Amino acid sequence: MCGHRPECPPADAADREAARVRRCHPEIGYSELCNGVLLFEDTGCFLPSDKAIGPRRPLPLAATPRKAVTS
Repeated sequence: MCGHRPECPPADAADREAARVRRCHPEIGYSELCNGVLLFEDTGCFLPSDKAIGPRRPLPLAATPRKAVTS
């Protein structure tokens, strides 16, 4: 799929998200990369093989109650 040099990583490579953006759709929340990967804002993606990869954003830290300081 990639026609430029150096070629972008293939969709099944670990660094697949380093491919160049072919089409960007920020209003919908995804970009199509030149290797055929659909990359979503939440860091999840669909591969051309129809495999879905879930988001990898770090989870927010759970709020922990603070103890009152007494003197």
